[in-house]
Amino acid sequence: MFAAWESFYVIIGSSAAALTGLQFVVIALGAESRSVRGPEVGAFGTPTIVHFSAVLLIAAILSAPWTAVSSAALALGACGVGGIAYTLIVVRRARWQTGYAPVLEDWLWHGVFPLAAYAALLVGALLLRGGSGTGLFVIAATGLALLFIGIHNAWDAVIYLAMQQPDRPKGPAAPK
Repeated sequence: MFAAWESFYVIIGSSAAALTGLQFVVIALGAESRSVRGPEVGAFGTPTIVHFSAVLLIAAILSAPWTAVSSAALALGACGVGGIAYTLIVVRRARWQTGYAPVLEDWLWHGVFPLAAYAALLVGALLLRGGSGTGLFVIAATGLALLFIGIHNAWDAVIYLAMQQPDRPKGPAAPK
Protein backbone atom coordinates (compact mmCIF):
# COMPACT_ATOMS: atom_id res chain seq x y z
CA MET A 1 0.00 0.00 0.00
CA PHE A 2 2.87 2.39 0.78
CA ALA A 3 5.21 1.40 -2.07
CA ALA A 4 3.49 3.65 -4.62
CA TRP A 5 4.13 6.64 -2.36
CA GLU A 6 7.84 5.99 -1.79
CA SER A 7 9.16 8.73 -4.11
CA PHE A 8 6.72 11.26 -2.70
CA TYR A 9 7.88 10.67 0.86
CA VAL A 10 11.55 10.67 -0.13
CA ILE A 11 11.02 14.09 -1.72
CA ILE A 12 9.11 15.73 1.14
CA GLY A 13 11.23 14.07 3.83
CA SER A 14 14.46 15.25 2.19
CA SER A 15 13.02 18.72 1.71
CA ALA A 16 12.00 18.92 5.35
CA ALA A 17 15.45 17.81 6.50
CA ALA A 18 17.21 20.38 4.31
CA LEU A 19 14.88 23.17 5.40
CA THR A 20 15.46 22.26 9.04
CA GLY A 21 19.17 22.88 8.53
CA LEU A 22 18.48 26.23 6.91
CA GLN A 23 16.26 27.23 9.83
CA PHE A 24 19.20 26.56 12.16
CA VAL A 25 21.21 29.07 10.12
CA VAL A 26 18.40 31.65 10.40
CA ILE A 27 18.24 31.28 14.18
CA ALA A 28 22.03 31.46 14.48
CA LEU A 29 22.13 34.67 12.43
CA GLY A 30 19.31 36.13 14.52
CA ALA A 31 21.12 35.26 17.73
CA GLU A 32 24.32 36.83 16.40
CA SER A 33 22.53 40.08 15.63
CA ARG A 34 20.75 39.93 18.99
CA SER A 35 17.40 40.19 17.16
CA VAL A 36 16.12 36.90 18.56
CA ARG A 37 15.18 36.38 22.18
CA GLY A 38 14.04 33.26 24.03
CA PRO A 39 10.25 33.69 24.27
CA GLU A 40 9.91 34.71 20.63
CA VAL A 41 11.98 31.72 19.48
CA GLY A 42 9.74 29.37 21.48
CA ALA A 43 6.63 30.93 19.99
CA PHE A 44 7.73 31.54 16.40
CA GLY A 45 11.05 29.78 15.63
CA THR A 46 10.90 26.40 17.30
CA PRO A 47 7.47 25.50 15.84
CA THR A 48 8.95 25.76 12.34
CA ILE A 49 11.57 23.17 13.25
CA VAL A 50 8.82 20.98 14.77
CA HIS A 51 6.71 21.18 11.59
CA PHE A 52 9.68 20.29 9.39
CA SER A 53 10.53 17.45 11.78
CA ALA A 54 6.94 16.23 11.66
CA VAL A 55 7.13 16.01 7.87
CA LEU A 56 10.40 14.08 8.16
CA LEU A 57 8.79 11.77 10.74
CA ILE A 58 5.70 11.20 8.56
CA ALA A 59 7.99 10.31 5.65
CA ALA A 60 10.00 7.95 7.85
CA ILE A 61 6.89 6.25 9.23
CA LEU A 62 5.46 5.65 5.78
CA SER A 63 8.82 4.45 4.45
CA ALA A 64 9.33 1.89 7.22
CA PRO A 65 8.69 -1.79 6.43
CA TRP A 66 5.52 -2.21 8.51
CA THR A 67 4.01 -5.65 8.82
CA ALA A 68 0.56 -4.16 9.41
CA VAL A 69 -0.99 -0.94 8.10
CA SER A 70 -2.66 -0.45 11.47
CA SER A 71 0.75 -0.05 13.14
CA ALA A 72 1.71 2.76 10.78
CA ALA A 73 -1.72 4.32 11.29
CA LEU A 74 -1.22 4.22 15.06
CA ALA A 75 2.17 5.94 14.77
CA LEU A 76 0.72 8.61 12.47
CA GLY A 77 -2.27 9.12 14.77
CA ALA A 78 0.10 9.65 17.69
CA CYS A 79 1.94 12.28 15.60
CA GLY A 80 -1.38 13.99 14.91
CA VAL A 81 -2.35 14.07 18.58
CA GLY A 82 1.13 15.28 19.55
CA GLY A 83 1.00 17.99 16.90
CA ILE A 84 -2.38 19.21 18.09
CA ALA A 85 -1.13 19.41 21.67
CA TYR A 86 2.07 21.16 20.60
CA THR A 87 0.19 23.72 18.51
CA LEU A 88 -1.95 24.62 21.52
CA ILE A 89 1.27 25.15 23.52
CA VAL A 90 2.63 27.37 20.71
CA VAL A 91 -0.53 29.50 20.77
CA ARG A 92 -0.15 29.92 24.52
CA ARG A 93 3.52 30.89 24.12
CA ALA A 94 2.63 33.40 21.41
CA ARG A 95 0.00 34.97 23.67
CA TRP A 96 2.36 35.33 26.64
CA GLN A 97 5.57 36.52 24.98
CA THR A 98 6.01 40.29 25.01
CA GLY A 99 8.75 40.94 22.43
CA TYR A 100 6.45 40.90 19.43
CA ALA A 101 2.73 41.60 18.98
CA PRO A 102 1.32 38.89 16.68
CA VAL A 103 -1.07 39.99 13.93
CA LEU A 104 -3.84 37.95 12.25
CA GLU A 105 -1.40 36.42 9.76
CA ASP A 106 0.76 35.16 12.65
CA TRP A 107 -2.23 33.56 14.39
CA LEU A 108 -3.23 31.85 11.14
CA TRP A 109 0.20 30.53 10.18
CA HIS A 110 1.41 29.63 13.69
CA GLY A 111 -1.89 28.46 15.18
CA VAL A 112 -4.85 27.82 12.91
CA PHE A 113 -3.12 26.24 9.90
CA PRO A 114 -0.85 23.91 11.91
CA LEU A 115 -3.78 22.88 14.12
CA ALA A 116 -5.82 22.03 11.01
CA ALA A 117 -2.87 20.12 9.52
CA TYR A 118 -2.29 18.00 12.61
CA ALA A 119 -6.03 17.34 12.92
CA ALA A 120 -6.01 16.23 9.27
CA LEU A 121 -3.08 13.92 10.05
CA LEU A 122 -5.15 12.33 12.80
CA VAL A 123 -8.12 11.93 10.44
CA GLY A 124 -5.85 10.48 7.75
CA ALA A 125 -4.45 7.99 10.26
CA LEU A 126 -7.97 6.93 11.24
CA LEU A 127 -8.92 6.51 7.57
CA LEU A 128 -5.74 4.51 6.97
CA ARG A 129 -6.48 2.30 9.96
CA GLY A 130 -9.90 1.65 8.44
CA GLY A 131 -8.19 0.43 5.26
CA SER A 132 -9.08 3.44 3.14
CA GLY A 133 -6.58 4.51 0.49
CA THR A 134 -8.03 8.00 0.91
CA GLY A 135 -6.13 8.18 4.20
CA LEU A 136 -2.84 8.18 2.27
CA PHE A 137 -3.97 11.20 0.25
CA VAL A 138 -5.00 13.04 3.42
CA ILE A 139 -1.65 12.23 5.03
CA ALA A 140 0.21 13.37 1.89
CA ALA A 141 -1.73 16.64 1.86
CA THR A 142 -0.90 17.08 5.54
CA GLY A 143 2.81 16.58 4.89
CA LEU A 144 2.74 19.17 2.13
CA ALA A 145 0.72 21.57 4.26
CA LEU A 146 3.21 21.33 7.13
CA LEU A 147 6.07 21.79 4.69
CA PHE A 148 4.48 24.94 3.23
CA ILE A 149 3.61 26.25 6.70
CA GLY A 150 7.23 25.79 7.71
CA ILE A 151 8.50 27.50 4.55
CA HIS A 152 6.16 30.45 5.09
CA ASN A 153 7.11 30.79 8.75
CA ALA A 154 10.85 30.48 8.05
CA TRP A 155 10.56 33.19 5.38
CA ASP A 156 8.60 35.35 7.80
CA ALA A 157 11.36 34.92 10.38
CA VAL A 158 14.05 35.90 7.87
CA ILE A 159 12.14 39.03 6.87
CA TYR A 160 11.56 39.94 10.52
CA LEU A 161 15.24 39.50 11.36
CA ALA A 162 16.29 41.54 8.33
CA MET A 163 14.00 44.37 9.31
CA GLN A 164 15.18 44.34 12.95
CA GLN A 165 18.81 45.13 12.16
CA PRO A 166 20.01 48.08 14.26
CA ASP A 167 20.05 51.41 12.47
CA ARG A 168 23.41 52.21 11.03
CA PRO A 169 24.64 55.78 10.93
CA LYS A 170 23.96 57.47 7.61
CA GLY A 171 26.76 59.10 5.72
CA PRO A 172 30.50 58.58 6.18
CA ALA A 173 31.66 56.99 9.39
CA ALA A 174 32.92 59.42 12.02
CA PRO A 175 36.68 59.25 12.64
CA LYS A 176 37.73 57.67 15.90
